[in-house]
Amino acid sequence: MTVPENPGERVNYWLALLEGVKAQLKSGQLLDWGITCDSNEGYCFAESDETSLHATVVTWLPYIQFDIKPVIGVDDVIANVKKAAAAGKK
Repeated sequence: MTVPENPGERVNYWLALLEGVKAQLKSGQLLDWGITCDSNEGYCFAESDETSLHATVVTWLPYIQFDIKPVIGVDDVIANVKKAAAAGKK
């Protein structure tokens, strides 16, 4: 999928995508969203299980490509480090 060359069509394309983002932010599907100043990359945060995440992702295909990386919070990292240290002492 390519972005339209016609400036009017391009604006409509962008606005439709951005309204979709706003709707997903409002509904809670997305927690945060941003885009780089050159508009080539961006990010979003969501708390979701794999099935719900997939349902969100497919709404954007083929317009957006995703590189999804699960993350954990600092408390989970601390717990994992402590578990690893305890296992190493055995």
